[in-house]
Amino acid sequence: MDFYAYLLRCSNGKYYVGHTDNLDFRIAQHQSGALGGWTSKYRPVELVWSEQFPERDQAFAAERQLKGWSRAKKEALIRGDWEAVRALSSRSLLRDAASPSSAAPQDERIEAGGTAPPIIILIRPQLGENIGKAARAMLNFGLTELRLVAPRDGWPNPSAGPAASGADVVLEQARVYATAAEAVADCAHVYATTVRKRGVTKPVLTPEAAARDIHAAPGRSAILFGAERSGLETEDVALARSIVTVPINPEFGSLNLAQAVILLAYEWSKQADLVQPTAAEALPPAPQAELDGLIDHLDRLLEPTGYFLPPERAGATRRTLRGVLTKPGWNSLEIRTLRGVLSALSRR
Repeated sequence: MDFYAYLLRCSNGKYYVGHTDNLDFRIAQHQSGALGGWTSKYRPVELVWSEQFPERDQAFAAERQLKGWSRAKKEALIRGDWEAVRALSSRSLLRDAASPSSAAPQDERIEAGGTAPPIIILIRPQLGENIGKAARAMLNFGLTELRLVAPRDGWPNPSAGPAASGADVVLEQARVYATAAEAVADCAHVYATTVRKRGVTKPVLTPEAAARDIHAAPGRSAILFGAERSGLETEDVALARSIVTVPINPEFGSLNLAQAVILLAYEWSKQADLVQPTAAEALPPAPQAELDGLIDHLDRLLEPTGYFLPPERAGATRRTLRGVLTKPGWNSLEIRTLRGVLSALSRR
């Protein structure tokens, strides 16, 4: 399967950057407004640039890099003016984005009008496997910037890679900090995930409400997750402006680290424009004549067996049978299959 990074020009003159595994279908979704979100407000859209990649993380890295580019640099790319691209930035060229490590950091506002994705910060994580699983959860929902505060077993950790199941772009770019304060120093909005309030007076949000805040607020946002056994300490929570708590069974309020990350990442992704799985088109319902043919076929096979006896109940029985067969909304292929089954049974 191939993957694409792409650039759209919207009707208001601004640019939108995305990635997909089906370029034609994705552009049609933008054009029809089926995706909702920012592009649906500024149609029609025009595809002005795209590039093909063999791996999804390469296309995603290119998307992230483009989102950090200025308008002038994007327009140089559209023109194919690589000299201008070089002159406008010291960053590596987009064609080098085939290496996931070349992706730009997420520290710039998306020109299309949204905010940069939140940073996930794991404070004193214990097991490399859990870091890898958290990275996998992040990339599933479009998050790639991971920061680690004082990981117990150091970093890099050889156990993280296998657990990440291919989310290498997240692990390769992970940054390590000595303290939580250093990790959030460049963030305007910090959210602490905890089920224990510890007497700290701060707004308490659900994951959904926190995601809305992150999408609406300018500046970088970070979400803090504590160590596997103990969670966040009081001094960690004190760094946050809001607390995020998942509604959970009060008698068993225990989530593992990756579960907590995936809940927050999923809520953020619901308002982001991520690639949706390509759905196979359903076949149209069969014409009524084909359905009648199936019912008549079955009727002819059942009549000699005495199924419709006694005679005074035959009409009601046939109506019930017709009702059963008209409920599913068979398509032509399904009806032909069923008639083939009936024909095979009649030859026995």
